Amino acid sequence: MKYISTRDKSKEFEFKDVFLKGLADDGGLFIPKNLKKFTEKELNEFSNLNYIELAYKIISPFVDDFISGKDLEDLISKSYSTFREKNVIKLINVGDRKVLELFHGPTLAFKDVAMQLLGNFYEYYLSKEEDKINIIVATSGDTGAAAIEAIRGKKNINIFVLHPHNRVSPVQRKLMTTVKDKNVYNIAINGNFDDCQNLVKSMFADHNYAKSIRMSGVNSINWARIIAQSVYYFYSYYLIKKDRGPINFSVPTGNFGDVYAGYLAKKMGLQIGKLIVATNQNDILHRAISRGQYYSEKVQETNSPSMDIQIASNFERLIFDLNDEDDHETSSVMQKIKSEKKYDLDQSKLDKIRKDFLSSSADEKKVISLIKKVYENHKEILDPHTAIGYGGFDDVELEGTNIVLSTAHPCKFPDAIFNAINIKPDLPDELKYISNEKENFDLLDNDINIIKQHIKEKIQ
Repeated sequence: MKYISTRDKSKEFEFKDVFLKGLADDGGLFIPKNLKKFTEKELNEFSNLNYIELAYKIISPFVDDFISGKDLEDLISKSYSTFREKNVIKLINVGDRKVLELFHGPTLAFKDVAMQLLGNFYEYYLSKEEDKINIIVATSGDTGAAAIEAIRGKKNINIFVLHPHNRVSPVQRKLMTTVKDKNVYNIAINGNFDDCQNLVKSMFADHNYAKSIRMSGVNSINWARIIAQSVYYFYSYYLIKKDRGPINFSVPTGNFGDVYAGYLAKKMGLQIGKLIVATNQNDILHRAISRGQYYSEKVQETNSPSMDIQIASNFERLIFDLNDEDDHETSSVMQKIKSEKKYDLDQSKLDKIRKDFLSSSADEKKVISLIKKVYENHKEILDPHTAIGYGGFDDVELEGTNIVLSTAHPCKFPDAIFNAINIKPDLPDELKYISNEKENFDLLDNDINIIKQHIKEKIQ
């Protein structure tokens, strides 16, 4: 499979380039030149596979020039060996809908599903190449911990994680800052997540700097993460009985990566009905899908911090599709968004979007209300992000089976849970130690030159 950039289709890339670079040199995002679509026979055969076997079937067409079949099987098996669920994820009934628990990995968030695989891709590559890599990643809370857990202790690779100072939950922060491995560097930025993300993008855009430090990225724009996340859409689909009818997913999302993975699964042939883009009050995606207004506003701090985002990086891949895969038009739109912080979608594009997507939003008050309502009625505790996804189905009427993606363990957001139901959920026993561990991070200003210099000094 060959890959192209959303902003320049003239160059082709292999999977190695795609996962190592993360972002194309022209600022665009990588997508397959020709997407694999599974036949009805193949899709029926998938229904009998366990999660590891299914992951191999879904992922292998995307990476076959990079890794042999046997090595890929071993790598996938290794990636999920530390998960608390044998089949990685768990599907439960909560009222009239199902909740897909994706937080059974080492850092209690859905990011582990993709990040563990990505970390092992790096190790596989570095075991065969005389190379050193420095990963730079921005996090709104969960990505950083998952990336650190996937990279910590690995040879010839460092990881620098930028998080917004005092804008992630204490548990999210401690899962990052209590790690003692010498190849892990935490940087707190005086700013919000969009500031962190812009700093990382600026470093990628400075090709001389990126090349000089052998920079790589694992944010949600990395295509390897998208394909890994698409697997649980397939797997949960097969967990539903045969008389399933249409299957719809509500996905709490800020950067559009997790819901785009569902869209990818649908494009590969999976019979998904609608994908609900469920946002908090930083609702740029909801405004874009419901009103055609992709307008960036000031980021508001909320009790669902992983979604406190105003520019959804992965939305560019959908813009590319909406523009009939016109790379020049996509590049023009993205330059406009960068300079004007806004983009109007006309009715024809909205009609295209609504074939696959619906949207909803919930402010902080509604999030607390949803957590309380679900606990009182069903005795299940949802984290704030999952609650937003759960509420997504309250705002629309859909036929078939409705599945909510549960993206994080509630113990990561104890204050929000306590405010809702007067309970503080405990950390799993194996992670309780972080409460008393010493934290280690550097607090820096939101200044690209300061960040670049800091990273260079650490790796020299």
